[in-house]
Amino acid sequence: MQDCVNGSSSNGRVSVTLAGAPDFLTMEEAAQILRVGRNQAYELARVWRATGGERGVPVVEFGRRLRVPKAALLRLAGLEPTGAEREP
Repeated sequence: MQDCVNGSSSNGRVSVTLAGAPDFLTMEEAAQILRVGRNQAYELARVWRATGGERGVPVVEFGRRLRVPKAALLRLAGLEPTGAEREP
């Protein structure tokens, strides 16, 4: 993965990667990382909430805004946080 959160790709679109990403990502950032559309990301969040966390993409509510924890995406990918990403 790249070391930048918002780097430019060759097609002019902004790319988002987990390396160096903030602890909580917007739904749009998570969608880019998961390589799904924005609507699909919101649907996966709805599924997660409806199934009590059994399926879908984990989200945290901040008021009316949904954020995807970076650690949850790492777990979904089968990766564990390493180095500076781990809690002390």
